[in-house]
Amino acid sequence: MADKSKQQVTRREAAPTLESLAQQLAMMDERLDNIDSIVTNVAERVMIQPITISITCAGCGRVSTYNLLASEKPTIVRK
Repeated sequence: MADKSKQQVTRREAAPTLESLAQQLAMMDERLDNIDSIVTNVAERVMIQPITISITCAGCGRVSTYNLLASEKPTIVRK
């Protein structure tokens, strides 16, 4: 086989500007808010109804069942 010379591709990245950094921070903030909303929604659903988790031991085949119950809806205290 013929040897092919590898071309080196140099890429100059422009220095980030204040506007691009502000835009990236705003997008990250929005994503974190969305994640917070999803986690809060899931936690509220869990607190409304009981959850049963069944785990089977891989070694002996014994099934362990755990019930998660909640008596109060969680509240978030914001300062």
